[in-house]
Amino acid sequence: MGMRYHISSLCSVKSRKNGREARTLQQIIIHVDMDAFYASVETRDDPSLRGKPLIIGSLPTERGVVATCSYEARKFGVHSGMNIKDAYRLCPGGIYMHPNFDKYKAVSAQLHGIWDSYATASEAIALDEAYLDVTERAGDWEGAREIARAIKQRTRDELHLTCSVGLAYSKTAAKTASEEKKPDGYFEIPTAQDFVNLILDRDVQVLYTVGAMTAEKLRAAGIRTVREVQERQEDVIRLLGKQGRWITQIAFGIDDRRVEPYRPEEAKSIGRELTFQKDVDHFELLKDVLFLLALNVENRARRIGLRGKGVTLKLTYADMKSITRSRSPAACGSAVSIWQEASKLLDCVEKRPVRLIGVSLYHLTDEEERQLRLADFDDEDEREREAEQNRLFAALEAHYHLDFAGHREDLYHMETLHKTAEYMRKHF
Repeated sequence: MGMRYHISSLCSVKSRKNGREARTLQQIIIHVDMDAFYASVETRDDPSLRGKPLIIGSLPTERGVVATCSYEARKFGVHSGMNIKDAYRLCPGGIYMHPNFDKYKAVSAQLHGIWDSYATASEAIALDEAYLDVTERAGDWEGAREIARAIKQRTRDELHLTCSVGLAYSKTAAKTASEEKKPDGYFEIPTAQDFVNLILDRDVQVLYTVGAMTAEKLRAAGIRTVREVQERQEDVIRLLGKQGRWITQIAFGIDDRRVEPYRPEEAKSIGRELTFQKDVDHFELLKDVLFLLALNVENRARRIGLRGKGVTLKLTYADMKSITRSRSPAACGSAVSIWQEASKLLDCVEKRPVRLIGVSLYHLTDEEERQLRLADFDDEDEREREAEQNRLFAALEAHYHLDFAGHREDLYHMETLHKTAEYMRKHF
């Protein structure tokens, strides 16, 4: 007899509030997800794009992928993460444009401002997506419904955008609910039993953490639906280990995870990477680009008061094989030190054409930042750091005929960084 999870304890109990019968749950969670966010913002700002297949990401003549696309483009089979060449093959008449991340971040801040006002805890998953714990604010299920309606209405009225909202007893169920009626949808999953009833005969990929590779492993073992996960729990756990145990719990609607506000200082690593439009086989050029990436990593780390004790170099070669190499210096926080460590790693890898390069800091700590802050910003040390950074900038300016004066901070924007790297590639 296999193990069985009982869901009755997770179902609602009834109480009396303000003269009416109401549900009181352990948690009441809302998941909000914008509809084709980037594309919707662009269409809002340029009404001539309405009703047209709009693809945001790389241009058809470039390397890259689809960041998002309008629902009109999805009718052609285009989807997020698709290679841009494949998207163009499917939808040659589409409108292709680069993303404007500064605009999207500004709109995102407005969105999260609206959403967060209704929650005691908010967990931002992306610019356009969040979990909201409304248990205390709502008080009961009907109160949560009112909050969900208000979120949808204010998002529409104040920002002229639509979102899909899922209301449920858990994070997994709320995420599933928000996807049920897209776009501009609303759906409720009040109890674990309701969740199970909804997904029981669906493909295993409906379960949280089950991606394409995991689903393929399960299917190879003859486990294709949520019902079969329930019926063959031991097989799932034997096949997938710890993840399998989690999947079997989710198949019964069991998910007691809390909404956890994202804190940048708790990040495990901070990195930046970019893809070249043509493969690069000049490793001195790669070192120069590494310096620009290191500047970005330093800026992001300093903004949240962190240092790292490890540097990772990432490369993707022309044949799509990716490698990572790491070093663990005593401390590493400045762009110069990050670049120096990454350059040492680059010297030791196989020299063949590179498609993508990235660098990141790991073993992040704010304690080290506090201990070393005075030393870091000691006048003499700071002058030496700035002098070395200026020397590196001067070398780039001389070699590539660039002028960074007054424009260095522009390199923190991904679009400017990418354009600068492409210019350097063409003029190496």
